[in-house]
Amino acid sequence: MLEQLLVFTRGGLILWACRELSKALQGSPIDTLIRSCLLEERSGAISYNYDTPGASYTLKWTFHNELGLVFVAVYQRILHLLYVDDLLSMVKREFSSIYDPKRTEYDEFDEIFKQLRLEAESRAEELKKSSSQLGAKAGSKKVDQVQKGGFDHGGKKGGSGDMKKDGGDEESGKARKRENGNVNGGTREELSFNGGVNGKTGLTSDNGAFDVNKLQHKLRSKGGKKTDNTVVSSKGSKAEPKKKVVKKNRVWDDSPPEVKLDYTDPVDEKGDGNVKVVAVDEGESMMDKEEIISSDSEVEEDEQVQGDAKVETKKGWFSSMFQSIAGKANLEKADLEPALKALKDRLMTKNVAEEIAEKLCESVAASLEGKKLASFTRVSSTVQAAMEEALVRILTPKRSIDILRDVHAAKEQGKPYVVVFVGVNGVGKSTNLAKVAYWLLQHKVSVMMAACDTFRSGAVEQLRTHARRLQIPIFEKGYEKDPAVVAKEAIQEATHNGSDVVLVDTAGRMQDNEPLMRALSKLIYLNSPDLVLFVGEALVGNDAVDQLSKFNQKLADLSPSPSLRLIDGILLTKFDTIDDKVGAALSMVYISGAPVMFVGCGQSYTDLKKLNVKSIVKTLLK
Repeated sequence: MLEQLLVFTRGGLILWACRELSKALQGSPIDTLIRSCLLEERSGAISYNYDTPGASYTLKWTFHNELGLVFVAVYQRILHLLYVDDLLSMVKREFSSIYDPKRTEYDEFDEIFKQLRLEAESRAEELKKSSSQLGAKAGSKKVDQVQKGGFDHGGKKGGSGDMKKDGGDEESGKARKRENGNVNGGTREELSFNGGVNGKTGLTSDNGAFDVNKLQHKLRSKGGKKTDNTVVSSKGSKAEPKKKVVKKNRVWDDSPPEVKLDYTDPVDEKGDGNVKVVAVDEGESMMDKEEIISSDSEVEEDEQVQGDAKVETKKGWFSSMFQSIAGKANLEKADLEPALKALKDRLMTKNVAEEIAEKLCESVAASLEGKKLASFTRVSSTVQAAMEEALVRILTPKRSIDILRDVHAAKEQGKPYVVVFVGVNGVGKSTNLAKVAYWLLQHKVSVMMAACDTFRSGAVEQLRTHARRLQIPIFEKGYEKDPAVVAKEAIQEATHNGSDVVLVDTAGRMQDNEPLMRALSKLIYLNSPDLVLFVGEALVGNDAVDQLSKFNQKLADLSPSPSLRLIDGILLTKFDTIDDKVGAALSMVYISGAPVMFVGCGQSYTDLKKLNVKSIVKTLLK
């Protein structure tokens, strides 16, 4: 049964809701649809599933882009109503005919909706009956064919069919005789055939034919002799092991004396020693510098517009001029497809995952279909402008990502601000953790590192080196310890020592490794960090979707708490190695809904910056 159907504007004003279906919906499915689907450029999807304790809804929707209206139907997911799509299209048609932008109430539409609903339900019933009748007819035809075929084969007497059948039986009998080797009752041809087979394959060993068993026996005996000889010779004289020849450096007459190249300071096992403080010498972090966007992209955009204009002149100057002046009546899907296909290919060349590029194009098509094309505008430029607007909306953070403000707020409450770095193997978690620590130190924030990667060899030593260089404390318990317990003790130590921030380093893990994912879920549940940062490479393409979606899914499935804790932000690494292939940022943000908070762009502590949304969008579309 249909739970609710309502009409509202793109601005959020509800114009009409069915009073007959005015049941209180559990949870907030409409708000969730708007927040997580319509605003996130996922409106190209067929439907949206909403789960809440005690109910599961399916939501379907359609747009009237010219009027700016949204039509949404809500029903129980278990029902699988067939008439919802048809009902939405009829409601859209009838409501659009009476819509007036000045009006906000449409009480008279209740009677119209009752008729439309009855009509849609009757159509669905007729379609269901016709499909069941067709299925029954097809089944009866199959039964008739099977019965007819059985009668033809089993009921007819005599005739050529029986003769062929008898002949076939004779031939199969002969073949069986040949296979079994019973040649006593056979003809001369059968005898010669059997003899030929035996002679070629060596089935009988009496005629001196090739025998595989004998060959294997000979080979074994030869191999045994060789091994015996070698054993005897080794026993007789023991060969002395050769000394390893070490290549000596060539010495030239005028060459300077050798200079020591290893300047590592001598330290003890814990890593304590006199280390030069380099943190203050590396300068200002790129996080605090404003990035200037080059105007080259605008020049390229103008060149592309001119190129598009040259292509369109081939259609005929009069028709194109008339169309650009008058404008097209309404954009249809066929008009948008060529421009969207070109745009999808362009996004994929920029390393955007194919699935994401396809969904974005579907969403843009849904937002433009039915709209009137303005005068002096082309379809390609309209599609590009809509895509640019969508990309800016996706990449712009939906919440505050000011970590310094959150750190000071936590400090006022008397507790440290905890950041957990998670991700797959080899993406640079420890290195970028040190970059974040350096940036926080520049803002007079006291930092402590927690070495919770107790799985990888050398992980604790790597973090210890960064801590010594930055002159900040590190909490470590060695290897093969429970990382959740180590993190808990580190937070307690930071609270006792008065550290403002605790940066927790975790082991790299693949998204399919359930034991390690379970350990990560336990760490997050036990310590309740303020920020869970997913560290991902900017080099990945389609794998970005798999990594982030499975990380979130595993954290949700393996969490012992009913209140889910997922990834809060993204740290994108190796951004300096990809040139214009910046699509991983879009793929990660689209699939997770989490903002990109940091971008790693080098190997020094200062190489950490913010994501410039305008620059990314221009790079994706140029």
